[in-house]
Amino acid sequence: MSGATSAATGVGTTEHGTRVPWADVVMSAVAAVSWALIGMTGTAALGLHLLDAESAGSLGPMTAAVVALAAGGSVTPSGDVSAFGLSGAEASTAVEITPLGVSLVGALLLSYFFLRSLRAAGALLSPAELVARAGTVAALFVGMSGGLVWAGHDVVTIDGGALGPADLPGGGGGGPEIPGLGDLGDIEGLLPDRIGDLVEARATVGFTVDTVPTLLGGLGWAVCVLVVALLASRRTPLPRGWDAVHRAVRPAVSALVMVGLVAVAAGLTAAGYAAIDDEHPRR
Repeated sequence: MSGATSAATGVGTTEHGTRVPWADVVMSAVAAVSWALIGMTGTAALGLHLLDAESAGSLGPMTAAVVALAAGGSVTPSGDVSAFGLSGAEASTAVEITPLGVSLVGALLLSYFFLRSLRAAGALLSPAELVARAGTVAALFVGMSGGLVWAGHDVVTIDGGALGPADLPGGGGGGPEIPGLGDLGDIEGLLPDRIGDLVEARATVGFTVDTVPTLLGGLGWAVCVLVVALLASRRTPLPRGWDAVHRAVRPAVSALVMVGLVAVAAGLTAAGYAAIDDEHPRR
């Protein structure tokens, strides 16, 4: 009888997960964050290489800056940014665009390894273990974002001459031609001043990944990805008492995520098809 009681007590302790397996939590977080950043870095580097960005500057710092932007960070330009029509206060404005392709790759990898660690934890998951796993992943991602801040600064040279009218359709001699209208003649003088300046410029522009916005953005990005992944995965265990979330919330979120992924797949298919006949398929 005492042996049976001890066994039952041991099973109850395991099921309720009163003790957080910190070694497994840390190792799972390292795997999730590492694979996410590897995927984001590879995607960003490939995109920059296809755009021949290494001809303007070092590929490493530019890749770090793109990954930082994809994870919710910001980049501040400096130097001869007047060639882009920026001056005064505008010249110090941070760039906060988001490369969605890089973000998607990171989100998918981070979600996959995070959910995999939850499924391996057992059929029942305690709130403490869920918070520990999610918090460790988010904290480690913020720490790794600090590496992006350290690496993401460089100077690039923009050759505006490569964007001149000679490279535009019909720009070899005379003026550009539009079907049905014929030769429009020399319209270079009609270009806005900023575009004309850019054509004549060879600008040297520096960039720096901003520390605080990037760390905070990385934290917010990681938390959002983990929350959406947890709500979209209908096979991942939830803590006891979260049955309503599993029944009411997960089906809707899962459907929305699936629709988004199908839309992305359709876009990639269309882009690949369009690149076949394009003069610049790498772009």
